[in-house]
Amino acid sequence: MPETEAGCALRIYLNESDKDGSKPLYESIVQRAEDSGIAGATVLRASMGFGPKHHLVAAKVLRLSADLPVIVELVDTREKIDAFLSRIEERIETGLATLEPVEMRRYTPR
Repeated sequence: MPETEAGCALRIYLNESDKDGSKPLYESIVQRAEDSGIAGATVLRASMGFGPKHHLVAAKVLRLSADLPVIVELVDTREKIDAFLSRIEERIETGLATLEPVEMRRYTPR
């Protein structure tokens, strides 16, 4: 039977071109999440979207690379997510973060 507990999902909306030094910001966030012991992280690349300037970007067949939107999604307890977000916020120049309560079910090897 999986262990169930209250958790928090953090979604950070960025662009592929956002950087943390020379590294893509989304990679830096996921690496820091792993180092911090966050329960899970996923990066999703969007095929279309816009940001605060409402500049619409879409993946086109003939255009192999674009500055597409990415979503970094992290899940853990609210306390760990809040602490993690406070450590990385200064690295996010433009973007959007959302937090929402979730029910976590942890599946572990038997």
